[in-house]
Amino acid sequence: MSLFLLLPIIFISSFILTMVGLGGGLIFSPLFVLLGFPVSTAVSASLFLNGTAALSAAVTYYRKKMIDVRTAIPLLISSTAAAPFGAMLTSIIPVRLFSGILAAVILAAAARMLFSGKAGDSASPKSVRFRVIGGAGIGIVVGLMAGLLGIGGGVFIVPLLIYVLGMPTKTSAATSIFIVVFSSFSGFIAHASLASIDWKFILPAAIFSFVGGRLGAKVMSERLKGRRVRQIFGVVLLIFFLKLLQNSL
Repeated sequence: MSLFLLLPIIFISSFILTMVGLGGGLIFSPLFVLLGFPVSTAVSASLFLNGTAALSAAVTYYRKKMIDVRTAIPLLISSTAAAPFGAMLTSIIPVRLFSGILAAVILAAAARMLFSGKAGDSASPKSVRFRVIGGAGIGIVVGLMAGLLGIGGGVFIVPLLIYVLGMPTKTSAATSIFIVVFSSFSGFIAHASLASIDWKFILPAAIFSFVGGRLGAKVMSERLKGRRVRQIFGVVLLIFFLKLLQNSL
C-alpha cells in the first residue's frame, strides 16, 4: 500500500480511537501484518504510533483536568507487574480457549456500552480510597489478560473504570489514554532492544498519528457527550470481539 493511502488511515485510526481511550494499536498491528510488514516491524511500529497518538491526546486531557491520576497510577503499576505472570499463563491455559471466553465477555461489554442508558455518567462517585484499591485490582486483571493475549489493555480498562469504579465515561477514556502512553512506549523500548526499527516509516507516520490523536482528544473533550463516546467504544469492542472469536476458532 502506498504511503499516500497508509498515512491517512493512520491519522483516521488515531483520531477515532483516542476519543474512546485507545491509541490506534488495535488497528495498526493487524493492518501492518496484512500489508506484509515483518512481524517485528509491525509490532514495534504499532506500539510507537500507539504511544504517540496516546501522548498527544493525554496532554490535551491533562490540561483539561480529565485524567484521574490517583486511579491511573496504581492501575499502571499493578498492570505492569501482572503482565509477566499473564505471559507465563500461556503455557498453562490454552490461549484459544481463553480467547473464546474473553470474546463472550467483550461482547457483553459491547452490548452494555451500546445499549445502556447513562451508566457511568450518573453513577454515584466512589471514594478516593475505593478508586485507588479498585484501580490496583483492575490493573492486575488487565495485566494478566494483556500478558496472556499479547495485546494492549485499553479495551478492558475503559469498561472496568465505568462499571466497577463508577467513573464518568469521558474521565475513563482520558485516564485509559494516560495509561496507554506508558504501556505502549515500554513495549516499544523492549522491541527496539531486540530488532532494528524502520525509522524512515515510523517518523513520518508518527506525525499523522500525533495530529490525529490531538484532534481526537479535542473533539471528545469539547463536543462529544459520554453516551456518544460509549457508543463509539462499543463498536470498537465489537471489532475486537470478532478478532478474538476468530482466534478461538
